[in-house]
Amino acid sequence: MDSGFKLAFSGLAIALTFVAFVPYIFSILSGATKPHVFSWVIWGTTTSIVFFAQVEAKGGIGAWPIGVSGAIAVFIAFLAFVKRSDISITKTDWVFFLSALASLPFWYLTSNPLWAVVVLTTVDLLGFGPTIRKAYDAPHQENILFFTLFMARNVFALLALETYSLTTVLFPLSVSIACLILLIFIGYRRREVRA
Repeated sequence: MDSGFKLAFSGLAIALTFVAFVPYIFSILSGATKPHVFSWVIWGTTTSIVFFAQVEAKGGIGAWPIGVSGAIAVFIAFLAFVKRSDISITKTDWVFFLSALASLPFWYLTSNPLWAVVVLTTVDLLGFGPTIRKAYDAPHQENILFFTLFMARNVFALLALETYSLTTVLFPLSVSIACLILLIFIGYRRREVRA
């Protein structure tokens, strides 16, 4: 595919990242949303490490949207801390965080970023568990637009990759599929709850 298309897809993915996150950030600043600080530390850490792994695996401009997303997630963690949002930290939170950090020795010992991406993708996908549980109980409380934008963002990030390998593709493809499954599940539960 032409490099101009790749740049356009990367630009679209970055734009969708901002479209998804900017309203969320404003809701934090206004006090309407109180995110869990440690969740965002974990997501910021995992996404940032995946970005560096994709860069090493020659993902090129297709890695940029993941890097932007990682930076924004770290910023949200900072806002959550400053605004004194939910700062309670459970044992499960520590397990997720330590799992994310465990990816670094895998990468170092194997000299292969794939192992870091596999661990981080697994941790990120496990993070969908509580959202799926919540969507089952209260499907109308989930933001369909947010997950639709993130699914689209990851599709465009995939299209923008300069090199396709398991290392560069695994994270955005897995998150896209997880978002799609979640959207289908939310739609199904909303029809069920209404009936």
